[in-house]
Amino acid sequence: AELRDLNFQLFDAAREGNSTAVQGLLAQGASINARNRFGNTPLLLAIRAGQRETADILLAAGADVTINNLNNISTVAAAAYNQDAALARELIERGAPVNVVDNSGKTAMVYAAANGLSDVVALLLERGIAADARYGNALTALMWAAGYGHADTVHLLLAQGAKPDLQDDRGRSALMIAAENGHTETVKVLLEGRADSTLQDHDGHTAQALASAAGHADSADLLAGQ
Repeated sequence: AELRDLNFQLFDAAREGNSTAVQGLLAQGASINARNRFGNTPLLLAIRAGQRETADILLAAGADVTINNLNNISTVAAAAYNQDAALARELIERGAPVNVVDNSGKTAMVYAAANGLSDVVALLLERGIAADARYGNALTALMWAAGYGHADTVHLLLAQGAKPDLQDDRGRSALMIAAENGHTETVKVLLEGRADSTLQDHDGHTAQALASAAGHADSADLLAGQ
């Protein structure tokens, strides 16, 4: 029972970012790769709680970067979700898997693109993730980046060969998604990347119509000038 107690204390210390306690518990024999009832390791708990220093200590002590939790959240996905680009990079360099699909149909690429972590997106592409890979609802990384208005990430993906005119399961392109959300700068980048403004979604709406309906005059005007 003692090991179990040490492991429970390690989970708490990792989550709370108590680095001194983490080191002490490991020295006492707590299992560095123990998993709690949700399948989280101390490393995953530290990453998800944004405890960078503690995550680094666990990595230095040899924590396994390849273990996912029961929702299939990987270490890289957790870091990207938490917008910690430097940690995501370090995990990838330590051999963490980059293409794990979690139970919500998302991967590290989706979280990196949705959060505008351009350097992580670039590294994932370098590691062989296809620029036009499809995720839940037939969304691409470009669509995720466009939907949250990350113009620089959109620019990077286009430069790396992402096709601007792919459409999701509702027939929406990245341009439509950016326009409907009023991300004018992103609309501009997509138009410069040769996105087709005449495309229609399954309901017959163009990007301009979606921008107008959502009250985004700037985006609508930009598209009207096409």
